[in-house]
Amino acid sequence: MRHAGQDVRKAARALIASKVRSSAGENPGKQTGKLYRSLGYKVSRSGFMAVIEHKKIAGMKDFYWAYLYYGVRRGAKRRKDHKKQQANGSGWRIAPRNNYIVDALDARRTTVQRTIADSVKRALKPKLR
Repeated sequence: MRHAGQDVRKAARALIASKVRSSAGENPGKQTGKLYRSLGYKVSRSGFMAVIEHKKIAGMKDFYWAYLYYGVRRGAKRRKDHKKQQANGSGWRIAPRNNYIVDALDARRTTVQRTIADSVKRALKPKLR
């Protein structure tokens, strides 16, 4: 799973590595590189699951990858009670961007499946009597 996680993380980073300003529905562009550097992976303790996610790194004030994924409505105020933000109908301030982690997994799906199948095949050894 470690190799599969590394492979998907590398593909996701490649999707957000362009220095082009993004618009709604596209992959986010790279301006400062904080989004790029915050993308990591973690393998579960048992080793049967890998999670590709963002971690808050030094220099980040907010979890802005969530703002990119969900978007921000114009005129929205930050709520303290964790309830759903009311839509005010004035349009998007930051329109939702593409989910590049899912796209990276879809692009590397056959490679990940092959990696896992080969690892399981090498791990299982027949017992000869």
